[in-house]
Amino acid sequence: MAAGFGSLLRECPLLLPQNREKSVYEGFVTAQGRDFHIRILLPMDGQLKNARIQCSWHLKKLLHGYHLILKQRLEHSSDLVSFMVELKTILYPREQPDCLIDLPVQFSFSWTPQSSLLSIHSQFLAALESLKEFWDVLDEIDEKTWVLEPEKPTRSSTRRRIAIGSNISLNIEVDPRHPTMLPECYFLGADHVVNPLKIKLNSNVHMWNPENSLLKNFKEILEIDFPSREALEKSDFSMDCGICYAYRLDGAIPDQVCDDSHCGQSFHQVCLYEWLRGLPSSRQSFNVIFGECPYCSKQITLKISTKKI
Repeated sequence: MAAGFGSLLRECPLLLPQNREKSVYEGFVTAQGRDFHIRILLPMDGQLKNARIQCSWHLKKLLHGYHLILKQRLEHSSDLVSFMVELKTILYPREQPDCLIDLPVQFSFSWTPQSSLLSIHSQFLAALESLKEFWDVLDEIDEKTWVLEPEKPTRSSTRRRIAIGSNISLNIEVDPRHPTMLPECYFLGADHVVNPLKIKLNSNVHMWNPENSLLKNFKEILEIDFPSREALEKSDFSMDCGICYAYRLDGAIPDQVCDDSHCGQSFHQVCLYEWLRGLPSSRQSFNVIFGECPYCSKQITLKISTKKI
């Protein structure tokens, strides 16, 4: 007990026992040069998990939101000394903590020796507020269109592949800092269906209005209505690969389509690559393979993406 009290005295010299049983401690805890009044009431059995903590309004304000963490620290600390060390770490960590956060942009926070977890929390809330418009834009797309990829987007996801019709979709990459500006985008589908949309996009791009939502801008510029979630099912756009007869393969969905207007069969890129590579009639020029469609035998072209194959 004497050794334990000596350690406590070294760690918190201003926190002293108020009775012989050493069940009540009162004084100040010092962190980064600041003193905070605190009173700790230990139960008769000495179990920290049942201890009660009373403190000044200033310390109570700093610990607001950390009640669950304090309770966990009380339950897992072996003695009062280790708990006080944990408490000081919560108030003012000695080293800059690592933050693992699922955001579409890097979360950078300012840190000084006087910083606290509360200051990091405040900066985190400010970062969330700055991304509100970005999430509102993507939430509207998720709620009002059929998103083919990603299947279960996280809050850090900036990409959406939106169904336009059978075997045609729009892939967009939204800038989190400028979510209503024209995003990077391209169409996936057969040329005879994609080309008219490309022409409309290029001709009407001057009409893009950052004051409008992304969805409204694309509707007006492409002069289309995206398929409604109320009228159609996702299966109406989920055409299986014509080679492996599956829709999702290792997380990927079919994104290659035969350009023949009478065919229009879709394939996974990796499936079509393996198929064309096995045909003696196929030929390759740099990263493009020319061959025959497995369904209609008309010419089909595959641009090889090293990221997917």
